Amino acid sequence: LAPYRGWFPVISSLCCSNFVYFYTFNSLKALWVKGQHSTTGKDLVLGVVAGVVNVLLTTPLWVVNTRLKLQGAKFRNEDIVPTNYKGIIDAFHQIIRDEGVLALWNGTFPSLLLVFNPAIQFMFYEGFKRKLLKKQLQLTSLDAFVIGAIAKAVATTLTYPLQTVQSILRFGRHRLNPENRTLGSLRNVLYLLQQRVRRFGLMGLYKGLEAKLLQTVLTAALMFLVYEKLTAATFTVMGLKHSRKL
Repeated sequence: LAPYRGWFPVISSLCCSNFVYFYTFNSLKALWVKGQHSTTGKDLVLGVVAGVVNVLLTTPLWVVNTRLKLQGAKFRNEDIVPTNYKGIIDAFHQIIRDEGVLALWNGTFPSLLLVFNPAIQFMFYEGFKRKLLKKQLQLTSLDAFVIGAIAKAVATTLTYPLQTVQSILRFGRHRLNPENRTLGSLRNVLYLLQQRVRRFGLMGLYKGLEAKLLQTVLTAALMFLVYEKLTAATFTVMGLKHSRKL
């Protein structure tokens, strides 16, 4: 069962995060575009804004999720402080009690930088989608799955070094120096990147990328497929015409 450690907080965090992101993105797009043709630039801007809103609202969930997922894991580094959380609520309680409320937003700075991940993902996805819809009347399920996978693969590869730093900061139980001060979330991003390069070389910034791609690409591909299906079904039920049919 070890590979499934922390599965419930992951699902909870994903549901909340995707809801906030999709809702914000589509709401802003409806207000800005207003029936006009969207552009790559607009998609990128909307993706960034939606990403910022998502980060500020859901970072506490991801901090707790990261800690629960790594709880019980064996670390080679003795400077990592062990944790003992009984669940999501207990983790929130202990973090606020022992580290303060702001600890729930550990990793916010790299997370804000990482808003370009879903922004790039949506930009590529919407761009591929527009090109396909010029050649055919509607997207097939396979089309949505494939372009969703490609868009996520590009976004993940471009932003992976920051994702690594983000995970370290969210975990927050690693000692930064011999004085036993724990990691901050703003000034230490470059320090952590430098340390990783010194320890593993330049390719160390992409250590574990294969596993990350397998996870995120499949997740994103399925997410976009379900998103398109649900969007089309919703418009059908409402009796409205949807310009982006499946």
